[in-house]
Amino acid sequence: MAGPAQNTALAESHAPTKDYFVEKNGLRYAGTHLLIDLWKAQGLDNLGLIEQALREAAAASGATLLNLHLHHFSPNGGISGVAVLAESHISIHTWPEREFAAIDIFMCGACDPYKAVPVLRRMLGTDSIQLNEQRRGLMP
Repeated sequence: MAGPAQNTALAESHAPTKDYFVEKNGLRYAGTHLLIDLWKAQGLDNLGLIEQALREAAAASGATLLNLHLHHFSPNGGISGVAVLAESHISIHTWPEREFAAIDIFMCGACDPYKAVPVLRRMLGTDSIQLNEQRRGLMP
């Protein structure tokens, strides 16, 4: 005969798992992946600025920041890094000498990666942007 603890464990094991796939406009997919090229951007060698930009971009999107790792190649060199999110990630690679940053934002669930774009534009001081969207895990 099962005791109360066993009944609770049994009920939890049969509980439906949360599905983080996106359902939008009649489509079902894992998430939205934005590929963003920023040109004429400023502060691309400023570690503190890049960290704050990624933190604010994640927050604006409604994402949960789990970890942030940045690497500064030299005091005046580029920065590469990733913000690991519960809902996926934001990555950045900068070329300050070219005033260029390549940013990927991939998010699933209820997050909106497009809300990160104005934050990045403002914080990195540019209006020169190229943006491409991919729907990852598009179900047939």
